Amino acid sequence: MSKRAARQGDRNRQGTLVSTATQPFTAVGDDALETDGSLFGHARQPRNPISHAQIEIVLSRSVAAVAVIFALQSVPLMLEQLSSRKTEAAIPLAGLLGLSILVFVFATLLRRGIRSSAAVVSGIYLVALLVWPLVMIDPTLVLASKPWLWFMCTVATSCAAIALPLFWAVAYTVITPVAFGLVRVLPSGGEAETVLAVLDTFYAMLLGGTVLIIIYVLREATAKVDSAQSNALAKYSVAVRHHATEVERVEVDSIVHDSVLATLLSAAGVRNARGAELAAAMARSAIIRLQEANGERNLDDASVAVSMLVARIRSAATATGVFTVTELCVDGLSIPEHVAEALYSASVQAMVNSVQHAGPAQSRSVTVGGNDQSGCTIDISDTGRGFDVSTVASGRLGLRVSIHDRVATAGGVAVLRTSLGQGTTITITWPRPGDAGGQ
Repeated sequence: MSKRAARQGDRNRQGTLVSTATQPFTAVGDDALETDGSLFGHARQPRNPISHAQIEIVLSRSVAAVAVIFALQSVPLMLEQLSSRKTEAAIPLAGLLGLSILVFVFATLLRRGIRSSAAVVSGIYLVALLVWPLVMIDPTLVLASKPWLWFMCTVATSCAAIALPLFWAVAYTVITPVAFGLVRVLPSGGEAETVLAVLDTFYAMLLGGTVLIIIYVLREATAKVDSAQSNALAKYSVAVRHHATEVERVEVDSIVHDSVLATLLSAAGVRNARGAELAAAMARSAIIRLQEANGERNLDDASVAVSMLVARIRSAATATGVFTVTELCVDGLSIPEHVAEALYSASVQAMVNSVQHAGPAQSRSVTVGGNDQSGCTIDISDTGRGFDVSTVASGRLGLRVSIHDRVATAGGVAVLRTSLGQGTTITITWPRPGDAGGQ
C-alpha cells in the first residue's frame, strides 16, 4: 500500500491519542524552494575540469595547430626545391603529407580517429625522408639549402608521441632525426658538414623529446586524476548507501515508537469493546506503516509552504485539546517536502510526549516562525513537571529517534531545555544553524 494511502487511513481512525501520520504535503507551485544539494536531493554531477580525455584533445589540437603553421612555412622552400626534384614523385609525396596533416586537423576537431591520423602523418613523413635522395633529378647535385622536410621534423615526432605507445614513440623520436642527419650530409641534402648535421640531429631530438615528455607527463598526471576521482566517487557511493541505511533505521525506529509501542500500550489498557476496537484499528495502522517503510522514499525536490506545515500542526494541536498554536512571519516561506514531513512528525511527537509525561500544566503552546536562514523554527513548550535529562534511559526512543534523529536526518537540529518543576521546551530549527537553505 502506498504511503499516501497509509497516512489517509491513519487520519481516519478515531481515538484520544494524537496520530503522527496524516495526509502528506502537496508541492507548491513556482515559488517552491529549490533544494540543490539537500540531504535527500538529487546529487550534483561532479565537476571534472581536468581529465585524460580532455588533455588528449588539448594536446592533439595543439600539435595540429603547430603542424599547419610549419606546413605553411615549408611551402615556399618546397616550391623552390621542386625544380631539382622528380615532380612525378615529389609532388604526390608532398601532397600526401599535406593531406594527412589536413585529415589530422579535422580528426582533432571531430574527436574521431586522432591517433590513427597522427600515425599516418608520422609514417608518410618518414617515407618521404627515406626516399628523398631517390627523388632528386641528379643525386650528385648539391642542394643549395636544407631540405624542406626539416621544418616538418618536429611535427612528425609530435604526431608520433600522440599516436604511438611510449617505446615506439621514443624510437621514432630517435630514428627520424638520425635519418634526417644522414640525408643532410648527402649532396641531395645540402652536403652539410658532419658537425652541422649532428647538431641538426640533436636539435630535432631535443625538440621531439621535449614534446614527448610533456605529452606523457600530462597523460600520466590526468590518468591519476581520473583514477582518484573514480575512487572518490566509489567511496561516496558507499557512503550514500550507508547513509540511506541509517536514514531507514531512523524511520523504522520512529515508526516502532510512534505506532507499534503506542498500539501495545493501548492494547494493554483495554477495558471495554470500544477500547478493543480502537486498539485493533491502531494495530492495523501500525502494520501498514511498517509495510510502507519498505517502499520507495520520496526523494524529489518538491517544496511546500511553511503555512501548510503550520496548518497541519494546528490540526494536530487541536486534536490534543490542550495546545495552542501561534504563527509568526511565515508568509512566503517554503521548505522541502521531506523536511516538512520530518518537522511535522517531530512536533507532533513532542506534543504527544507533553500530554503523556508532563502532567498537569497551566499552558502548552506551539510557536512556528521564520528564521534568518530562510527556514523555520518551531518551539513546543509546556509548564508541566519537567524532568532530569540524565535520568532518561538510553533505550527510550521518543526524544532520541522520533525527534532528535528525525530532525537531524532532514538537515535540522532539535534542542531540549527542561528541568524538574520548570516545564519543558523543545526548539526545532531548520536548516541547521550555519547551514543556510539546507546546503
